Amino acid sequence: MSFCEYSTDKELRIRSVPLGTLKWVISAGVFLYMCTILFTEKRYQRKETVISSVHTKVKGVLEANSSIWDPAEYTVPSPDGSSFFVVTNVIKTENQKEGICPEFPHRKTICSQNMCKKGHADTYSNGIQTGLCVEFNKTYKTCEVRAWCPVESRSTPEPAILASAENFTVLIKNTIHFATFGFTRKNILPEYNVTCKYNKVTAPRCPIFRLGDILSEAGETFSQVAILGGIMGIEIHWNCDLDPWAFSCHPQYNFRRLDDKAVDESLFPGLSFRFAKHYKAPDQTDRRTLIKAYGIRFDIQVYGTGGQFRFLELVIFIGSYLSYFGLATVVIDLIVSQYYTCCCSPKSGQKYYDEQKYKEIQGPSILTSCLDLKFISYVDQNYIIMVDKRLKKSLQETNGHHIQRKKFTSSKFFRWMEDPAGIELLPPTSKDFTKDSAVPEWCRCLKCHKEKGFEDQLCCRSKKGECITNSDMFKKLVLDRNTLAYILQYNDPLLNIHSLDSKKLVDCAEEQYIQWRFGSNKDIMCFSKVPSCCKFKIRNVFNSEIEETALDEKTQSSSDASRKALLQHHHK
Repeated sequence: MSFCEYSTDKELRIRSVPLGTLKWVISAGVFLYMCTILFTEKRYQRKETVISSVHTKVKGVLEANSSIWDPAEYTVPSPDGSSFFVVTNVIKTENQKEGICPEFPHRKTICSQNMCKKGHADTYSNGIQTGLCVEFNKTYKTCEVRAWCPVESRSTPEPAILASAENFTVLIKNTIHFATFGFTRKNILPEYNVTCKYNKVTAPRCPIFRLGDILSEAGETFSQVAILGGIMGIEIHWNCDLDPWAFSCHPQYNFRRLDDKAVDESLFPGLSFRFAKHYKAPDQTDRRTLIKAYGIRFDIQVYGTGGQFRFLELVIFIGSYLSYFGLATVVIDLIVSQYYTCCCSPKSGQKYYDEQKYKEIQGPSILTSCLDLKFISYVDQNYIIMVDKRLKKSLQETNGHHIQRKKFTSSKFFRWMEDPAGIELLPPTSKDFTKDSAVPEWCRCLKCHKEKGFEDQLCCRSKKGECITNSDMFKKLVLDRNTLAYILQYNDPLLNIHSLDSKKLVDCAEEQYIQWRFGSNKDIMCFSKVPSCCKFKIRNVFNSEIEETALDEKTQSSSDASRKALLQHHHK
């Protein structure tokens, strides 16, 4: 194959209005789908994930239990700034000091005699047991513990002490950056007003949020969540189109509850933590105020992508979607295969379609595909044999794959032959053949010669019978010098047929035999084998003919020389 060649697939064109219409309908559908995806999802852009930073400020003051609660009291900021905690309910145990006191009664601390173990510290206990079961009040007895006394109460206040915290506001400062495009933007837009508050309809881009509105947008009630606490998510979505002709980059806010209240509240209700404030009493003893704080944690999650037109992205998208146009071929092939119920019928539309579209050949096995391929044709068989095995014996005795021979029907082949109708391909084979000792074991026609190589040990027949070289067709088609000269001169009009060497005649005769027995299929002709009897007959005829011609020319030259010498003698 030349380096400058181009190969293309062969196409079968079916002229059909329904199939043609279906093809264009499917192709148009694929094209519209591709265009829709291209423009709605902006697949012509290069995308980059947002890089974000968040900072929050919570504002609001209220009075509860005769105390003023400001941001320093009820907010616990996250170290990374992406979340903040607002206290909504508290259990305060004041004036605690280290000592011995009864445990707060619950199902694991209520006791009777000999139930408490000295030195035992339960997971839910407030201290280390002394081993005594003492009276907590007139109703319950509990295990005595060494702990910070009095121990913490387990009763959660309802309603929440800081239920009015729903009126607090939080300012969210969010800065995003797209490194690839060198673009930075903040969620605080130029039209930002310090008095605005977020509203999904009237102020969808205001960065100041009322805590109660955040929970209501998520489908929750602040007063209920405030009792035991919970986790809320504030999602900021940035979908930025950075193309100059369609620039758009604005935040969109969404809210949802992150903790699973249906599961978590049965085991670990709400969200809470404890902290203590230590101080010295007038008697110089260490005292503390223990606070168990319930509250709502707000996690701020920033998502988004930025896109900008890139020609390479457009080319890649179009290239990837071109394969979908092959869907029409798959659908039409499926429809064509369903023309008839029985696709294996000799008159099936599918059979006709397959014969027009596909060409079947007998392929060699994978393990032997690197070996030489050989095709054999026996005169007493109607098929060609393909041998793709490593020869361990004569080619005559090696089995192969059978390939159906195409029948010859044209009369053009005989136009240049004399009286083709009178030619008998093979004479009767009623003669009883007796094997000569000089004939090889693998020979069936008794005219083959001994061959050294296995691939040359081939006869014209598979069973005993008359040799093909005895037929009139062989003599006329393969051995006739005029026929061969006609073929050689047809290919080379200026060829001098009176000075043909034996090699050209032998090669032409073998090609004639191959084309006769194997057909005009170039794929088979290149690998066809000529039987030993035929090769010997061809070489014997044309080598002898050339030798006789050379001998006649030598005799004529000697006569001319003698005549010339005699004339010179008379002149003298």
